[in-house]
Amino acid sequence: MSLFKAVGDGLILCKLINDSVPETIDERVLNKTNLNPFKIIENQTLCINSAKSIGCNVVNIGHQDLVEGKTHLVLGLMWQIIKIGLFSKITLANHPELYRLLEDGETIEDFLKLPVEQILLRWVNYHLKNAGHPKRIKNFTGDIKDSEAYTVLLNQIAPQQCDKKGLSESDVNKRAGLVIENADKIGCKKFVTAKDIVKGNQKLNLAFVANLFNNFPGLAPVEAPPQIEETREEKTFRNWMNSLGVDPFVNNLYEDLRNGVVLLQLFEKVQPGILDNKRVNWNPPNTYKKLENDNYAIELGKQLNFSLVGIQGKDILDANKTLTLSVLWQLMRFNILNILNKLGGGKKISDPEIIAWANDKNKSIGRKITSFHDPSLKDGIFILELINAVRAGAIDNSLIERGDDAKSHLLNAKLALSSARKIGAVVFALPEDITEVKNKMIMTIVASLMAIDLGAQ
Repeated sequence: MSLFKAVGDGLILCKLINDSVPETIDERVLNKTNLNPFKIIENQTLCINSAKSIGCNVVNIGHQDLVEGKTHLVLGLMWQIIKIGLFSKITLANHPELYRLLEDGETIEDFLKLPVEQILLRWVNYHLKNAGHPKRIKNFTGDIKDSEAYTVLLNQIAPQQCDKKGLSESDVNKRAGLVIENADKIGCKKFVTAKDIVKGNQKLNLAFVANLFNNFPGLAPVEAPPQIEETREEKTFRNWMNSLGVDPFVNNLYEDLRNGVVLLQLFEKVQPGILDNKRVNWNPPNTYKKLENDNYAIELGKQLNFSLVGIQGKDILDANKTLTLSVLWQLMRFNILNILNKLGGGKKISDPEIIAWANDKNKSIGRKITSFHDPSLKDGIFILELINAVRAGAIDNSLIERGDDAKSHLLNAKLALSSARKIGAVVFALPEDITEVKNKMIMTIVASLMAIDLGAQ
């Protein structure tokens, strides 16, 4: 069976997502047996919405494209999933020893601005330098075709298993074959063949090197490094932005928003036509032009009636975390409510109306919530019942945990998120957002379910 036929039922792609970002999908909700067209579409819908939740841009991909195995769309989605999984581990939180790669006079803030590809290039060159080898690489295409850099790199990170015999081999194809043999010795024979190396396939070689780094960084530990770890809220906003297809891809939330380019793209994506391109500096050459972008973004926020008292463009430029998050939350909220408004015939829908809708849907279970802060939401049952009310039979009731303990609550939360995505809801929240009753994320879940309900009417 070819790859493109194999992905037709959605199971392989869902498992790939979980391999890249563990526990994104609660596999209890997957349709695995007695598959029919409806069950297959449910799997593919779950796949697409879960891919969005980890930051994949799937704007032009529908479930039927995956069912039919459309080559370029399947390959594009698979690459995004794999890349996100590989790159997510290459952070200072996971690898504080990355501090070893800082250059003279470079601050950690400067380092955080680097795309992951640049960090990996620097990592390879760091090992080439330590080996006393003259070669340096600037890309994962032409510069790696001769396999010299790979031969030295493998010997540096795993000297006991990987030799440098390849350097004395004049045939580049045979030398690439020796690289693959060495990689296989350390369990890293993934993503590339000798032919891919010689041809300089950029994506496959980038994946190969990222996998090498994740398994054998070969960097000495650093003493008491400062802790820099992305919060759940930051991760949620970053994944939401990337799912919309902003360019460049957002790796570091605050640094990547400072010049205003991504922020202005977001305003155009949530309210098409709002942006005056003549006022945008798409490649701001200096601080002044970056600030112009940020000020314009705040101006647009005011046009959309955002609450921006005390927030200026300079706060975005200065990477003020609290105020940047405030702008992003209002953008995300506007995006969700805008969808609801359109489905509701143009009528603006408020939080109390969303809550009233949810309570009305769940009236049969005799349980109500008073707000998105309601502590009873922590067990996940209200949301699970709401999903069932929106799409009858969407939840296997035997899977709902009735125990009043943290483990039961978390299992229900995982079940709720995957089930919501399976019926078509675009949800970026994490299970802990439900168990800890994070009101903003709870609101997005309920509003997304309301959108599904209104769309079906």
